[in-house]
Amino acid sequence: MRHLAPTRLPQRCALVVLSCVLFVMVGLPGCRFTLRNGDSTSSASEEVWVDPFANYELVDLTYALSEDSLYWPNGSPFEYEKQLWGAGEDGKWYAMGYFATPEHLGTHLDAPIHFAESGWTNAEIPLGRFLAPAVVVDISARSAIDADTTLQPEDIDDWIEDHGDRPAGAIILVRTGWSAKWPDWSGYYGSDDPFDTTTMHFPGVSSAGAERAIEVGAVGVGVDTASIDPGNNLAFTAHRVLAEAQLFNLENLTNLDQLPEAGAYLIALPAKIEGGSGAPARVVGLVPRK
Repeated sequence: MRHLAPTRLPQRCALVVLSCVLFVMVGLPGCRFTLRNGDSTSSASEEVWVDPFANYELVDLTYALSEDSLYWPNGSPFEYEKQLWGAGEDGKWYAMGYFATPEHLGTHLDAPIHFAESGWTNAEIPLGRFLAPAVVVDISARSAIDADTTLQPEDIDDWIEDHGDRPAGAIILVRTGWSAKWPDWSGYYGSDDPFDTTTMHFPGVSSAGAERAIEVGAVGVGVDTASIDPGNNLAFTAHRVLAEAQLFNLENLTNLDQLPEAGAYLIALPAKIEGGSGAPARVVGLVPRK
């Protein structure tokens, strides 16, 4: 394995775009720049609106929440009820519903406190960690043969060897191909009795792989399966290793096959639950246009 320097700073244009994204996230309509005429005889200036996403394809990595959403087998389902839905006496339309959900259902974030007593809660995770470079490590060839396969340290090292940067400050995304099985309970959980958690088989992250993610400076780890740990590991060792180092997890991701292994960015925004151990999240990939 080569010993490489930490991730190089992104190009100037990428930093401008990401700065604009942050403005968008807090509610501003976009980025505006003032361009001044280079002719010293003119004091004219022009304000130009810049679309922060113009050079990126947006990829939705999130499953829609519904009563059909898969949930942890010994958990509870998503509930939704239409409370007011239709035209009123004045003929004008109005719609409003009610929902209830566990924190860890569908595409969601695990906060460090989920498996570490001193870990950050959902609302305490620094906001900047939800916007980061995406490092996609593909183990789908192995998972097609072995449902219990896991991300290993050498998978991360191979990514570094191939792409030349250490993923410091990045979110490592483990692409297993398992999202193709969603929403089939038996296929996704790898069990004839998916509600028996002792019989589950699906890929995940090994404790050694989790340790390596910490060593290279990742801020989070995501996977397109039901859990960061493989289905046959109910000790949740990878969860515990990552949580102790204040890394969050993203689980039940989809469309990871639409992201390149390097060069994309990730926006992963969970619902902000005070004191929460996690929350449903909207996760979006930003892929540079060619």
